[in-house]
Amino acid sequence: MSAAAVEHPCDGEPESLLESANRLSEQLPPGYRVEIIGGVITVAPSPDGPHADALTTLVLAFGATGLHGEESRVLQGPGIWLPSGPQDYAIPDLALVDADYREHPAENATYDPSVFRLVLEVTSSNYQNDLRNKVSAYAYAKIPVYVILDRRHGRVHVLTEPADGTYDSHEVYAPGQTAELPDSIGAKVTLDVAELVAAGRPRA
Repeated sequence: MSAAAVEHPCDGEPESLLESANRLSEQLPPGYRVEIIGGVITVAPSPDGPHADALTTLVLAFGATGLHGEESRVLQGPGIWLPSGPQDYAIPDLALVDADYREHPAENATYDPSVFRLVLEVTSSNYQNDLRNKVSAYAYAKIPVYVILDRRHGRVHVLTEPADGTYDSHEVYAPGQTAELPDSIGAKVTLDVAELVAAGRPRA
């Protein structure tokens, strides 16, 4: 994910950052994802096949536990309004939310962070943003669990206990290990790291 240069119209009042982000989103090809993290507009490229493969593997893992049910829902690409900046928002690859999330809308087709039990990112060329900037942004939003499938380094990160813009607990798992997520999300979820890394591995 990279910072985007934004050109302002010559006429009228200057655009807000949010207006610039929405205009940029309309101009980009399908699949590109525009976000505002820390007051900076960022653009994620359209995901490749292995990215989608890994994401589907994760959706199936969460769905098998019954988390996509009456009390919680598993969503792909929901918008989350962030308190890290006046117009910050993110669009995580995957999220586990309370089932009543529709009753908690926020600005710009996003939802209040209080309904998010977990957010998950599958890295692309934007891996540094997922591993750094979003850690701070999601922690400020007090998202209880942040999971990252780092395809570049073949690891799964599980971050919990958000406090003061960071996560007090940060566990890293390699192939051959299983990553157990906190029971607080509503069910016991165990991720096979080798399976996820293989699903997300780009073609050599």
